[in-house]
Formats: sequence, structure tokens, C-alpha cells
Amino acid sequence: MLVLQLRTGEYMTIGNDVVVRVNDVSGDRCKLMIKAPREIPVIRGELLERAGAERPEGIAEIPRRHQPGLSWNRNKTQALIAMRRLLAQMDGEDDHVKDLRRQLDFLFPPEFASNETIYAPK
Repeated sequence: MLVLQLRTGEYMTIGNDVVVRVNDVSGDRCKLMIKAPREIPVIRGELLERAGAERPEGIAEIPRRHQPGLSWNRNKTQALIAMRRLLAQMDGEDDHVKDLRRQLDFLFPPEFASNETIYAPK
């Protein structure tokens, strides 16, 4: 398998009819621009595999470095507890405090960190 290193704006050709250009690189993702005749299908491998196609020979599964989602730990739980306590002390008629509490509960529903009480300082 051929491995090429291209910078943003650089391109490569495949045969006489296909041009692949690196449009943007950000973190572990890159955007490619592909110019090919309409009769040549250009389909992402992920979509082919979802449809039941086999992964081509020589293409290994690469583990993702960053898993989507929120990594949760004791420090974040303690920060969430502190925010909830502070908002409870500020509760009253102030609409800003009510808005903050609604936003906090939307982002982190009370059941989100069900172990909040485990880490609560005594």
C-alpha cells in the first residue's frame, strides 16, 4: 500500500481522471476534495462496511485516540456538587440564578452523576 504525506492545499492524482486534494487538517481529521468522473463511485469505507462490505485487505482497524463523550472523575463530581450547593444558596427570586440552575440541570441532570453523594465532602 502506498502512503503519502500531503499538506493542506496539496493534491494527488489517481490515473488520469481522479484528483484528491487535502482541503483542511484539524486534529486527527482531514477534509479531502475529490474530483472524479460520475461513473466512478466515491464512498466512505465506513458506509460500505455498514452496508455489509468487507474491509479491504491491508486496511487495519485503527483505535480512536479520543472517544466521544464526557470522561467523569471524582474532581468533576466534586465541582458539580459545589455548583449545585452554591446555586441552592443563591436560590430566590433572581431569574439569572434560575436560568443557571436550569442550564446546569440540562447539561448534567441530577441522575447524571448518581455517585455525587459518594464524593460529597463531609
